Amino acid sequence: MKKISDNIITALLGAVVGVLVTLLVCKLMPQKKFDGDYNRWRKLNLILQEVQNNYVDTIDMKAMTDAAVEAALSTLDPHSIYLPPVQLTESETELSGNFEGIGIQFNVPNDTAIVLSVIPGGPSEKVGLNQGDRIISVDDRTIAGTKTPQDSMVRLMKGPSGTKVRITVNRDGTRIPFEITRDKIPVNSIDAAFMIDETTGYIKLSKFTRTTFKEFRQASDKLMAEGMKRLVFDLRNNTGGYFDQALQLCNEFLPQGAEIVYMEGLHRPRQNFTSDGRGHLVDVPVSVLIDEGSASSSEIFAGAIQDNDRGVIVGRRSFGKGLVQEPVNFTDGSGIRLTVARFYTPSGRCIQKPYAKNYAYDIYERYAHGEMVSADSVKVDTTAIFHTLAGRTVYGGGGIVPDIFVPIDTTKATKFYLDCNKKATAMRFASSMFDRYRKSLSSIEDFNSLERWMQEVSVEKQFLEFAAREDGLKPLAGEWEKSRQYMLPSVKALVGRYSRLDDEAFYRFYLPIDETISTAMENSFEIL
Repeated sequence: MKKISDNIITALLGAVVGVLVTLLVCKLMPQKKFDGDYNRWRKLNLILQEVQNNYVDTIDMKAMTDAAVEAALSTLDPHSIYLPPVQLTESETELSGNFEGIGIQFNVPNDTAIVLSVIPGGPSEKVGLNQGDRIISVDDRTIAGTKTPQDSMVRLMKGPSGTKVRITVNRDGTRIPFEITRDKIPVNSIDAAFMIDETTGYIKLSKFTRTTFKEFRQASDKLMAEGMKRLVFDLRNNTGGYFDQALQLCNEFLPQGAEIVYMEGLHRPRQNFTSDGRGHLVDVPVSVLIDEGSASSSEIFAGAIQDNDRGVIVGRRSFGKGLVQEPVNFTDGSGIRLTVARFYTPSGRCIQKPYAKNYAYDIYERYAHGEMVSADSVKVDTTAIFHTLAGRTVYGGGGIVPDIFVPIDTTKATKFYLDCNKKATAMRFASSMFDRYRKSLSSIEDFNSLERWMQEVSVEKQFLEFAAREDGLKPLAGEWEKSRQYMLPSVKALVGRYSRLDDEAFYRFYLPIDETISTAMENSFEIL
């Protein structure tokens, strides 16, 4: 017992001595008191200065400063952000309408990048890279069969104009190295533009880039020449982009003096934007397709069309991103995107949905609450009532609520359908079809010929055989009959992408099973 007691006493004495030493050191050292004036940001600067002068170990001031900036901006709103140099470059490149790289599009169906298309006139076409080539390595890094993330593959192939990159591909069992000089590559924001029937045009816009308005004018002029009398304008999953491009597109449809949008903030006085009446499609009825992925500039466009009773909005409630970011760039290549104002539709609705703890998971909550399958579950702020030009009632609360709701179709989810999705069976089948029919498929230039070719080679039969042979998947009794109407057009769409029609083939095949487009076609394009 004595030994134990001695140990306890010794430990206690040690603790007391430690406290005394700490108190003595604190007593002897001069205490610093700084003016932590929050209004002049002094506290943040003083803390960083103290860390730099007194921290026990060597510190990375750049990393710490970046972390402090990120933390500070995170207390504001979900869209005020800090962008390090690499992220800033990627962000600006995505919306510039061109990027610097080698000029290919590719898929990764089996842990190997397969060239889907080679951009005409681009660096890859000039050296002889072909559609269907399997990319084995980029410079000295093997990317085939190594589970390399697709975004990492993109970064390896991108680079400044004039720099060289070595791409090694597998072509029909032969390894071929190519030295490619990177260059500026044009990126289209319009995925497809074609006539659905004799009088209805369809345009799919993926984002608002620097070249969007120019591309749209070219596409709409082409469709008008082909007899377009009304338009289905697809903005689903369009996350937005440049504000001025949205304004110009709105101007194409609205009469002179129509209000498009206004913005306002604490340090930004209200600024109104109106149309000049010189648009080329002022008399063309339009149906705008939106969903939970439509944000920012997409919502500005949809809101302007809806509030001016200029067309019909079809689909599901849009994302709800109505904050105006102003760029501030720094000499080290980094920058911030600072929210300076809010967007309001012509009727006065704020597009931005409320900030909440679960802001990032809002879309998941829409699924959980049934909003994706029932119009009655759509959350609107019934206390924020607004009216369109014709007097129709619309509500605030964030996002654009469509005039006609189209739920997600859950009836197609058979076990065979889900199992094929998990294993990317359709995508892998498409690449195998290209391997087998490369010459004939890549020579097809019009959709009617492509449809006939699909029948001739029995795509349906070959897909079911591929699923069974490669993935061990066979539909149970009645499953294929239930899923066929959805799966077969999707399969054909993926195979069609390997023809010269590219994305146009994809959307043409997918059109008949797209409930949102069908709903738009069945309803009036005129003022509701």
